[in-house]
Amino acid sequence: MNNPRPKVRISRALGIPLTPKAVKYFEARPYPPGVHGRARKQESDYKVRLREKQRLRAQYNIREAQLRNAFAKAAKAGGKTGEALIVDLERRLDAIVLRAGFARTIYQARQFVVHRHILVNGSRVDRPSYRVRPGDVVTVAGRSRAMDAFQIAAAGGHTEKVPAYLDVRHDALAAQLTRLPERREIPVICDEQLVVEHYSR
Repeated sequence: MNNPRPKVRISRALGIPLTPKAVKYFEARPYPPGVHGRARKQESDYKVRLREKQRLRAQYNIREAQLRNAFAKAAKAGGKTGEALIVDLERRLDAIVLRAGFARTIYQARQFVVHRHILVNGSRVDRPSYRVRPGDVVTVAGRSRAMDAFQIAAAGGHTEKVPAYLDVRHDALAAQLTRLPERREIPVICDEQLVVEHYSR
């Protein structure tokens, strides 16, 4: 069994619970870790923006270089850069696996993709960063469906609320991205404008 405490510490530092296991720890101690965690200090604008960027990275479990590249792409897209960034990240294959309820956490979703349990339009894809397009169908590979984790998923065990941009059939372990998400529908806690300001400074 994985020790949830490292994720709990990160959750408390960022002010958001990153896993279901972390929720109860986070609710009990919603202040940052460390001896000065309870103290309220005036934070610089830089620190506020940096933390927001780290929050976004943590929720998608991505590296700095991946977020920076996604930001550069969003900045060229036209329209609101922050919204374009979040929508692009939400199209990541591991994010779709999580939102569809096939995995319990983004970490588990990434593992499922890397270990080749996930298909896109019938073809195996092992890159968590793969961008799913509207119309694409994401399924669990046939030989993987007997795994306990996917049996739980097939029974709807990881699903609290499936976003409107996904059409999911849990019994078939199949999900289709029916359209591009809208920012208000994406369950990510982030003030993306602060992320834009961080990278634009």
